[in-house]
Amino acid sequence: MPKNKDAVSRYRWIDERLRNKRLRKPTLEDLIEFVSGKMDTTISVRTIQKDIQDMRHDPELNYKAPILYDRSTGTYRYTDDTYSINSLPIDEADLQGLEIAIGILEQFRSLPVIVQFEDAILKIATSLKKNREVLEHKGLIKFARTTQYKGAAHIPFIVDAIKGREVIRIAYQSFDRNEPKEHWVEPYHLREYQYRFYLIGKSQKAKGGTLLTFALDRIVDIWPTNKTFDEKNFDDASYYQHAIGVTVPQGEPEKVILAFTPLQGKYIKSQPIHPSQQVEKDNDKECRISINVVINHELQMLLLSYGANVKVLQPASLTEKLSAEAKKMLQNYSS
Repeated sequence: MPKNKDAVSRYRWIDERLRNKRLRKPTLEDLIEFVSGKMDTTISVRTIQKDIQDMRHDPELNYKAPILYDRSTGTYRYTDDTYSINSLPIDEADLQGLEIAIGILEQFRSLPVIVQFEDAILKIATSLKKNREVLEHKGLIKFARTTQYKGAAHIPFIVDAIKGREVIRIAYQSFDRNEPKEHWVEPYHLREYQYRFYLIGKSQKAKGGTLLTFALDRIVDIWPTNKTFDEKNFDDASYYQHAIGVTVPQGEPEKVILAFTPLQGKYIKSQPIHPSQQVEKDNDKECRISINVVINHELQMLLLSYGANVKVLQPASLTEKLSAEAKKMLQNYSS
């Protein structure tokens, strides 16, 4: 199981004491005293002994620390003087995960919560870049460059407006209009989906106070209004409970039944397309699942992306939509 923060800290202090050539080789008591002092708490004998064993043999840590116990002197040392857990190479999965995280943090440097850690973020980003370049030059791995989030410059302004319950005025250029449309919006929530950020809020000009979704990259301009709104009645978890993506059309969720090919089914089972996913049938002919969702554009695009590897069995309305879309696709190639 994943190690907690205290355990990782103890490994670092044990490693530092073992590498310190200015001091005599440490006994178990020396290690306990050193780690306890660094962590400002009393560490037990059993804990340090287990930490040493984990550093040596735990496959999850993969330190493979060459720690030798000398019975004649009762001391510990590394058999390899150059070894340190800090110099272990980051594997591909960890490096890619760090790159994604740093890429996201760099987009929000102007946010107050990020600004205070900017120096640390820059140091990690620099180190990460060096690790990536080394691996790439060796031909071991190639990373896609970090995606830039268009419209991210609006985030600090919108976050402040959400916190202060301030109405904002935006000029929004949707894809189906020739000119931007102005909205006075009560901002409730920011959400990322497929490398785009979206603002969910109530347009004060919309009938019945309907919740609308605005892509930040389509916001042409944004202004304060010096007006506030009452405490928002919005729960993002409930709002998106039955949705795939960011749009939530009005209406009740429906039971959608999908039949995947056996091979595609393996991927679907390993990475469910929605939390409500249930396996209805799984054999050498098909992997049939059900999900309880609202029918929106993102769901349809997702299903179309699977091509011939999926068939919609229910509801009939969704089957008809995808069937019609498939016929249009076929016509594009029939000529």
